[in-house]
Amino acid sequence: MGPERNHRYWLTAPLAALAMAACGLAFGQSLYKYRDDSGNWVYTDRPPSDGEVVEVRPLSVAPSLDTVTVTEELVGDAIRVTARNGLHAPVEIALVFKTLSGVVRPDPTKELRWVIPPRSDMSLLHLAVVEGAGSPGVDYFYDYMPGDPEAIHRPAEGYRAPFAAAANHPITQAYPDNVTHQSVDSEHAIDIAMPVGTDVLAARGGVVFDVISRNFRGGVDRDKHLNSANIVRIFHDDGTMAVYAHLNWDSIRVRPGERVRAGQYIADSGNTGFSSGPHLHFAVQRNAGMHIEALPIAFSGPKARSAMPATGNVLTAYP
Repeated sequence: MGPERNHRYWLTAPLAALAMAACGLAFGQSLYKYRDDSGNWVYTDRPPSDGEVVEVRPLSVAPSLDTVTVTEELVGDAIRVTARNGLHAPVEIALVFKTLSGVVRPDPTKELRWVIPPRSDMSLLHLAVVEGAGSPGVDYFYDYMPGDPEAIHRPAEGYRAPFAAAANHPITQAYPDNVTHQSVDSEHAIDIAMPVGTDVLAARGGVVFDVISRNFRGGVDRDKHLNSANIVRIFHDDGTMAVYAHLNWDSIRVRPGERVRAGQYIADSGNTGFSSGPHLHFAVQRNAGMHIEALPIAFSGPKARSAMPATGNVLTAYP
């Protein structure tokens, strides 16, 4: 046996579900640290024009160590296919066989999809070996997405604005405006303009299940910057997920597996990734059956009223 354990890694960028081989490669960057004309420290991937670099640091940026894998082994007279979910959130797995030899094929009328609970193993299939058929073998690939497709968005109240109480920040993009939110996973996302270094607080409680924290690049070149945003993803008790993106370099203070409450500090806002200026990209999403879709949300307003986000409005955080 020597299957192609191919799969597409989900959502490495905040704006789209990208197809990506989970090959474990690290991406190298160089960080230039220097003071600008005003004496402020600057961290960037580009050296200053005057050449006066104070410090250069090589950085290694790698995906999260929490992974999802599918493996197989010969057990007695069958090949057992097992999934391991290392994430702190459930995942849906879809399995496709390219070739099978010497084993009984799965029932073609059944869809090969399973939901694997967080941090657990699940036996997916036992493929019986055909007697006298020679060496058994399987080649397959698989996709996975976080979340259970049966989840229903049921927030107990409006979402807390993701910054300090009594603070105000303008909304620069919200549904139905879709200058950059043109895919189903970002259609209802909200862009909130805020200076780099602004405290970002959890809009709703849940369990952190994905963190990308060591990027510092940002810009409008989609091909160059789409995969270089710092991100926190939080899994809610109703099975939906929140994504906080474009966070500042090395500012994230939560880790996968940590339960956070609404209003808890998680990171600083920034301008990393595919971004035209400092802002927070915030979205609530669900697995809609092997694809991620963004959901409409309302923020908590004064006197327990809720407010729908709209482009051009100023969002105020209430405790």
